[in-house]
Amino acid sequence: MRNPHLILLLIGLLTACAQPEARKPVSRSTGSLIKASVNRNQELVAAQEAAIKAVIEKDTTAVYVASANGFWYTKTKVDSTGTYKAKFGDRLLFDYQVEDIYGNSIYSKEELGPQSYQMDQQPLISGLREGLKLMYAGESMILYLPSYTAYGYYGDEDKIGINYPLKVKVTLNEIVPQNNSESNN
Repeated sequence: MRNPHLILLLIGLLTACAQPEARKPVSRSTGSLIKASVNRNQELVAAQEAAIKAVIEKDTTAVYVASANGFWYTKTKVDSTGTYKAKFGDRLLFDYQVEDIYGNSIYSKEELGPQSYQMDQQPLISGLREGLKLMYAGESMILYLPSYTAYGYYGDEDKIGINYPLKVKVTLNEIVPQNNSESNN
């Protein structure tokens, strides 16, 4: 008989070099958590939009327009001679105040002070940023912003809570074009 130790050593080496069998997954993700999150967000957006529409319907003094960006607005002061709207990189000087959708003050114009903003180059809530793009210098506007166009899931970590829709009143005082060769009317 051949050397039994050698045979055992060869069997040991062969089994040690064999690929281990892959472990089967314990559970499979069906995406149910994602689907539940999507449903919750859709319900939240629908509730906020319904609340905003109810407030807007009570305001018989203004006509509100639904923007392509998910908010509603009306211009309260119009410059019919305006020819230039802000573009990327332009500096905007504006004043604004923030209220809840029922008109209760959250941040007054005095608290916030005059604002200077480089269009699309600095952080600004999307609803206000997109609203400013619709304005000529000298115009004023009221914006109703669902939370996803305002401060969303985080709030502002001060006075504005999570998933809170807002009413923003803004006046665009001046547009300083990036190349300064355009008119700021």
